[in-house]
Amino acid sequence: MARCSVALKVGYFVAGVGVGTVLALLLAPRTGEQTRKLIARKAEEGKEFMASKGRQVRAQAEELVEKGKELAAKQKERLAEALEVGKEVARSTLSIV
Repeated sequence: MARCSVALKVGYFVAGVGVGTVLALLLAPRTGEQTRKLIARKAEEGKEFMASKGRQVRAQAEELVEKGKELAAKQKERLAEALEVGKEVARSTLSIV
């Protein structure tokens, strides 16, 4: 199954919160004060969820940056080694001539 992007998941979450809020307002037999408290509580839960997801995304991005740095360093080492081998071959070829 295809993996969903974080942005798509966040979009689904926000849509779900919206639908849930509308249904809660329409179907729940609560007073205005109770409904406002419910909305405030759900908004706080949504805020906490988004903050948590934001931290997860940041951690993943930091991991990817670190892996990228490691790969770049390895490639730099390989390139330096190949350059040295090329120099040695050129020197040996020129000394034969």
